[in-house]
Amino acid sequence: MNSAQIIIQIIVALVAVACAIPGTFLVLRKMSLISDAISHSILLGIVIGFFIVKDTSSPLLIVLAALTGVITVMLVEFIQKTGLVKEDTAIGLVFPALFSIGVILIAKNANDVHLDIDSVMVGDLSFAPFDPLLINCTEGIADSCINLGPKAIWVIGTILLITLVLLFLFFKELKVSTFDAGLAAALGFSPIIMHYGLMTVSSITIVGAFDAVGPILVVALMIAPAATAYLFTKDLKKMLLLSCFFGVFAAISGYWLAHMLDASISGSMTTVLAVLFLLVYEPIITSIVVSFIAGTSIIFHQYLGKTTDGLEHLLLWQKLKAIFSQFTFLDYVYIFGITAILTTFLIYILPKRGVIFGYYKVRQQKTEIMLLVFLLHIRNHTEESERHVKHLNEHINWQRIRSKSIVELAQKNNMITITDQIISLTAKGEDFTEKAIDYIITNKDTEIEGMKDDFFLFRG
Repeated sequence: MNSAQIIIQIIVALVAVACAIPGTFLVLRKMSLISDAISHSILLGIVIGFFIVKDTSSPLLIVLAALTGVITVMLVEFIQKTGLVKEDTAIGLVFPALFSIGVILIAKNANDVHLDIDSVMVGDLSFAPFDPLLINCTEGIADSCINLGPKAIWVIGTILLITLVLLFLFFKELKVSTFDAGLAAALGFSPIIMHYGLMTVSSITIVGAFDAVGPILVVALMIAPAATAYLFTKDLKKMLLLSCFFGVFAAISGYWLAHMLDASISGSMTTVLAVLFLLVYEPIITSIVVSFIAGTSIIFHQYLGKTTDGLEHLLLWQKLKAIFSQFTFLDYVYIFGITAILTTFLIYILPKRGVIFGYYKVRQQKTEIMLLVFLLHIRNHTEESERHVKHLNEHINWQRIRSKSIVELAQKNNMITITDQIISLTAKGEDFTEKAIDYIITNKDTEIEGMKDDFFLFRG
């Protein structure tokens, strides 16, 4: 691994983390598409900035590009607030127009300048290590010229540092304004300022990564890791950490995939992000993939040491190809047999999506529905005969064993008391029943957040 490869991986890792932080909040705010709009419309700001200063390395380009991103958001919201179109339609109207103007300006007025259309569209990480940040080099290479290394590392590193500082300073405000703008306003900080602050950070991050990785990979790194992390957890801090992890993992894995296939780096990284999301989204597919890899590895291991002689000069993928060419038909039968057995096993034991868990969840939900019916019966009847333990199965039409198990469950959760065989609701039982009925009627779960961990009934 040479220095250029290391630099590229450092750049994409920094970009992945820098994009994952604002991307997490965009996903939670259901504003994922706005990142795509910003990543394309900022081209107009970059072009206008270049026409003003005639220097592609000027900070004015970043400032105007970020400003264009914020203006894009404002235009989208302005069109949406007219009530004539929805947000997705407004985005589809604004960013193609701004992006097209930028492309036209490049094609017509910058023919003698290094503003390549292909790089603008997809980016080119291959050249990022060879674009250094130079100081005091206006008159060419001289003794006083200072080379600080790849410019992309300094730009993205600075943006990431600023983003992390802002995240630590305004984490509470961002969290509250993301989930409840009304509460944020009541607590004394403006959700509008938080909103446009997030849009500004998103714009600056996209601008910083634009030159190195292009708009497509920026959008992928901003949304896909956050969406994948959201499937794992609903805790904001954990989601931020997982988003950063998935982004870095996909970026580095995508780079080596591109290296092996001699393909586009940005395209390979985006593909890995999509595959990663699919594997997390559908655990059954994950089971099949894991089982297939395990089965192949078992057979592959038998050939190690036997067919590797004379292959030392080959690349890794060439060695793998040479070994796989030795596989017999029976080997493939073994692989698919192992895959089928392991997949079946994993599908049964998968957490949250497996057959065993599904059976347990259905049984538990039935029990909880019966518990709620029982509590409603006790709350709605004041007559002692209706609340007598021995007469419970008669009034609710349950079998005696079922009645006994529901009463024991209610007692275990401190929802009822039994005095002289007469059942009465506790304060906890009253509160639980009230909130459960309100949730069933309104389908608003703000009041039952504390009960979701204990009851499957309220998890959807």
